[in-house]
Amino acid sequence: MSFYLPIAEIQVNLLVILFFGFIVGFMSGLFGVGGGFLMTPLLIFMGIPPATAVGTESVQILGSSVSGAMAHGLKKNIDYEIGGFLLIGGVFGSTLGVILFNFFKESGNIDLIIKFLYILFLATIGGLMLIESTISLVAEKKTGTVVRKKERNFLDLLPMKLKFRQSRIYISILLPISVGIFVGFLSAFMGVGGGFVMVPAMIYIFRMGTVLAIGTSLFQIVFVTLNVSILHATFNFSVDLILAIFLLIGGVIGAQYGSKFTSRFKGEQIRVLLAIIVLGVCTKMGIELVSEPLFNSRIILQNG
Repeated sequence: MSFYLPIAEIQVNLLVILFFGFIVGFMSGLFGVGGGFLMTPLLIFMGIPPATAVGTESVQILGSSVSGAMAHGLKKNIDYEIGGFLLIGGVFGSTLGVILFNFFKESGNIDLIIKFLYILFLATIGGLMLIESTISLVAEKKTGTVVRKKERNFLDLLPMKLKFRQSRIYISILLPISVGIFVGFLSAFMGVGGGFVMVPAMIYIFRMGTVLAIGTSLFQIVFVTLNVSILHATFNFSVDLILAIFLLIGGVIGAQYGSKFTSRFKGEQIRVLLAIIVLGVCTKMGIELVSEPLFNSRIILQNG
């Protein structure tokens, strides 16, 4: 069941695309991430140009995140107050990111930049998350409960503080706005929802509960990826609608199933599993980035 993608200029098996969309959608509902950190590399591995993979994946993330956010909203797992401030920063950061994306695309450096950013951020986030969540699980087995120390730090000195009732936290609005800007920028440049950055930030910096952080993350991702999708389609012309539709079909179905499993795991268990997946994708991209120039140089030597 092969089909030619006009924007990506490559022929793919649509059943494979549907399957990948379902898997990534499932992860979106389970972990509160858009799933782009996994799908974008998968599309690149399949031969889709990185720029097209980033633009098209934004559309798929939008669909799966809407489905996941609705499921979490019905369970009251979304803090709309914090989500609003995340959204303000996210729209600004994503708009700036698309403009810079176009600049590097025109210069011919966008493919290398996308791969490098993936390796850098996935290694950092995955490593830190795996270490912390593993320590938490070990501590829980020894004591029976996990005690989170709420020691004061320089973030508590920031101005413009508000009390967020649903999350039961008292923080400066500058924190969610700053995280939103950073995540919006990543969304535009990497074709991700940014949940793999936003969820840990809300848990460790904002001190929100894991399940509430997941739902709020999906709420913000919906609107930021909508902005990114529109801009990539109209400004960079890097969205392949046929590819996006099939990714979207699989993603929406998968997100509904994934959200049902969130409450069956402890927060630390969810973070361990997500960290392992993140590091696995990072390793694969690192191998691809290193082996590709070696392979090309070998061909040049053989032909020379």
